[in-house]
Amino acid sequence: MGEFVRLEVDGAIGTIRLDRPPMNALNKQVQEEIRAAAKEAGERADIRAVLVYGGEKVFAAGADIKEMSAMSYVDMAGRARGLSSSLTAVAEIPKPTVAAITGYALGGGFELALCCDRRIVGDNVKVGQPEILLGIIPGAGGTQRLARLVGPAKAKDVIYTGRFVGAEEALALGLVDQVVAPDDVYSAARGWLDQFAEGPAQALAAAKKAVDGGLDGDLGSGLNLESELFAALFATEDQSIGMESFVANGPGKAKFTGQ
Repeated sequence: MGEFVRLEVDGAIGTIRLDRPPMNALNKQVQEEIRAAAKEAGERADIRAVLVYGGEKVFAAGADIKEMSAMSYVDMAGRARGLSSSLTAVAEIPKPTVAAITGYALGGGFELALCCDRRIVGDNVKVGQPEILLGIIPGAGGTQRLARLVGPAKAKDVIYTGRFVGAEEALALGLVDQVVAPDDVYSAARGWLDQFAEGPAQALAAAKKAVDGGLDGDLGSGLNLESELFAALFATEDQSIGMESFVANGPGKAKFTGQ
């Protein structure tokens, strides 16, 4: 349990909760607490899916610029990879993840959201990568994950301009996946994750690894990765349960163990 980031567990769903008022600015301490919470969420067998949430008012409005402005090149050269890897820890959670976004998700806050499998937002949110307005660029995955998500042209527009993108445009561009009323953000995100609470955990982890890993290389390498992961699932209990249930009762009725 960190000072500003905590992992809350309800049923099989873990919520990584940011709580550094007023804007959940991501200083070094918050970044490292995110890393620790993500590692714990990934390792705990009782957590089957993970929600990242900043509260009812704001997701995260970006890095702590006051802290960052005091850093020299030497300081940042020693910190930049740690900053990036602290958020990558969320992307590496081997379980379904969703960002529940209220208020603002800007700069590092949006980079954190990009580390999740899905982004559900309130209809009044603003998202974006405004680092260019500070004379810098996104430094925690924004240039890479955003371009992979929406393509280079759209990513460059968002990054070059530094503009704040409203919910409906963000949905149209593919920056976010679902827009709901502000009061419904957490429940909508939780509703998406609940379907995985009793799912085949090993297969879900393999699917995530195949998709994410395949994007990092050429098609041939991705197909080889898929084949290896596909074959490995035939060593799991859930594969036997799922196929036996299908033969006996048809699809969608298996009771998985997660093993």
